Amino acid sequence: MAAFPSPNHDHADCTERVIRDAEAVCRRRGARLTAQRARVLEILAQDHRPMGAYEIMDALAEDGRRPAPITVYRALDFLLEHGLVHRIESRNAFIACMAGESGHETAVFLICRHCGNVGETVPTGVRDAVNQAAAAQGFSPQFTVIEIDGICRHCRTEAAEAVA
Repeated sequence: MAAFPSPNHDHADCTERVIRDAEAVCRRRGARLTAQRARVLEILAQDHRPMGAYEIMDALAEDGRRPAPITVYRALDFLLEHGLVHRIESRNAFIACMAGESGHETAVFLICRHCGNVGETVPTGVRDAVNQAAAAQGFSPQFTVIEIDGICRHCRTEAAEAVA
């Protein structure tokens, strides 16, 4: 999967894959992906922009009653614990994990300041460099998150076309 899928790609494919992967992860771990947890994950997977907990609550309210904040936070805690969502610290928001189980000890998030999309990538070289730097200090990293703010290729292309 590309870090930044085309703006006109089918989000339903992303959503279906994320839910399918989550079900498999939970099955392997003996964890329960309840309907509420799956719905929170589905909402996050429908777009590539991070959402705050209250935005998630608003989206859940479209299905009927607005849930209590604790309900959403508990679902997010579960999803975070199982690596199914990530917290984007600089935005105080959450995003569905698009990388699957391919390397959760290091995550690099590319955050587009124009469109707001977040691309997730797991570059091996970054992981190795972080681990070497930490080991040199006698430190054992458990999880590394790097957030990079910039402009995605789609927004760069649109800007270049607008100037031309």
